[in-house]
Amino acid sequence: MSDFGFLNTHRTWEDWSGMLLGALIVVSPWFPIQDQPGVVGDSMIILNAVAVGLIVFGISQLEYVALQRWQEVATILVGLWLIASPYFLGYSGEGFLRLYHTSLGAAVVLLGVLLLWQDWDLNDQDMLKHGQ
Repeated sequence: MSDFGFLNTHRTWEDWSGMLLGALIVVSPWFPIQDQPGVVGDSMIILNAVAVGLIVFGISQLEYVALQRWQEVATILVGLWLIASPYFLGYSGEGFLRLYHTSLGAAVVLLGVLLLWQDWDLNDQDMLKHGQ
């Protein structure tokens, strides 16, 4: 009989995946195959990507060390902001950067939802045991 409980437990590889997503978000304005080179020069877009990436990276590091539910909710909210930011910051016409941020934001939201689902029934003592 196979074990279908693989995704039922919060594992450390998920925290490492969050850190990787954060690093990818930070460097996303400089990914190759950008439509217009002028987009890279927009400091507000770069600042947004770096700030969101550092937040995702930092929250994932905190989850690795000391797990709490607010971290998962914050991850979901930051991911939703990354999906919406091309429309609020005015670079929705920039094909690849919008695609990068929408895809990475969706991955962050999905990871946050998975982590929140896994930890929904845990009490505080069980959450503190994560990573040990």
